[in-house]
Amino acid sequence: MNWRSDRERWGLGIRLLHWLSAALVLVQWLLGRYMVTLGPESVAEKFVLYQRHKSLGFVVLALTLVRLAWRMTEPARPALPSTVPLWQQRAATINHGLLYLLLLTMPITGFLAAAASPLGIPTLLFGVIPIPHPIGPDAQLEAILLAAHRAQGWALAALLLLHIAAALKHQVIDRDRVLVRMIRGK
Repeated sequence: MNWRSDRERWGLGIRLLHWLSAALVLVQWLLGRYMVTLGPESVAEKFVLYQRHKSLGFVVLALTLVRLAWRMTEPARPALPSTVPLWQQRAATINHGLLYLLLLTMPITGFLAAAASPLGIPTLLFGVIPIPHPIGPDAQLEAILLAAHRAQGWALAALLLLHIAAALKHQVIDRDRVLVRMIRGK
């Protein structure tokens, strides 16, 4: 079992990073959607969930940086099948680029929104490691950053749905093994 990819198959390393990212993003999206539904009577639960969400956001950011570094050091990658039209290849490249962009910027806007909050709640990575806030309380900036973070979340969901739909199309309609290669490597 090869950790590195080649022209025929995705390596185990990039596949593990891909699926771990997918799982974390799903958890983060669902957690984020749930947190905002909690009312003022759930202050203790909200505190724990927001801290968990921020901690996992740092993990998503770190994992994305590792994924990008891994991809850049891969000696080769499998190409899409020659039957895939050029416009679909370009669409896939754009989709992947936007996914990476959001995976890098969403944790940053979320963290900065927390830092700008007038509530002054510290960020504790997994409840243990304090992360200093680079900016001070600013309610207007917090509102802007929260709006950006929410918009990024919905954009990420839309791009992921497109990504999943394309993978399923390749598997069910085209039967070209694009999805199987990301699951099993070959």
